[in-house]
Amino acid sequence: MARDFYEVLGVPRTASQDEIQQAYRTLARKNHPDVNKDPRAEERFKDLNEAYSVLSDPKTRARYDRFGEDFRKIPEDFDERVAAGAGGGFRARRTTGAGGPRVRYATGFGDDFGAEDIDIEDLFGSIFGAGAARGGVPGADQEAELPLTVEEAFQGGRRTVTLAGPTGQPRRYEVDVPPGVTDGQRIRLAGEGGRGSGGAPGGDLYLRVRVRPHPQFRLDGRDVHVQVPLTPWEAALGATVPVPTPGGGTAKVTVPAGSSSGRRLRLRGEGMPDPRGADGDLYAELRIMVPPTLGDRERELFEELAATSPFDPRRTR
Repeated sequence: MARDFYEVLGVPRTASQDEIQQAYRTLARKNHPDVNKDPRAEERFKDLNEAYSVLSDPKTRARYDRFGEDFRKIPEDFDERVAAGAGGGFRARRTTGAGGPRVRYATGFGDDFGAEDIDIEDLFGSIFGAGAARGGVPGADQEAELPLTVEEAFQGGRRTVTLAGPTGQPRRYEVDVPPGVTDGQRIRLAGEGGRGSGGAPGGDLYLRVRVRPHPQFRLDGRDVHVQVPLTPWEAALGATVPVPTPGGGTAKVTVPAGSSSGRRLRLRGEGMPDPRGADGDLYAELRIMVPPTLGDRERELFEELAATSPFDPRRTR
């Protein structure tokens, strides 16, 4: 899977500079090695710093958005040089080196070729591969959605995906889905995008994960929320009740006596797994249920409770 700086910071590609800064500060505090004793915290902290150094600079961010992970290979004045060439500003001369004759171009910014030389084969070859320098056109990157259930996203594993190919015929791909993949995360299939021409390489295919809505679970990043129904007496007296987990099993949660609907109880580490850090948490949201119909004795006991208890939830405190 290709690392995406936006995913490292947990922000969308449309995030503002303030949102990027806030996300960095929050995660940096959480993962600073002086605070977080997890052995992997230092590596995550370095990744956060790298992502922030790129995305916090508008110019660098623009180059990253445009060229992806190859943005460091692109000269900062790339557009100016190309524009100068398109307007007749490029000048050429033929040189001979260890690899044989080569054509070198200058942008015309100076009087000689010196520091302003650009080797077109080196430049475009490093960006798009050798085929581009010979006149080939690299294939375009493509993107498709990969729908997953919450359970499939939790467990990961190998999946077969069928998509329409270049000619409209179905094409099958074998995809390794990492455990704990989150909604919006991209899985890269190198070279499986649009075809290149003239010997240039093909583009990449990116599968963007879409986690389907679930009747029980609600995802918030790697945290999972699930409603847990309780009887009135369990909420009043306290109880230990089972809670379903996204992995397909159950966990036990202790409900304190006197709990009300809407109370959240956290089960640490029972949420979505994170291969690079701490797993998410599972939040059990309590919901008190009453019997839809009452037997004679049940009604009698509820009436006795109503006549005996001074509790009034509507009373102003």
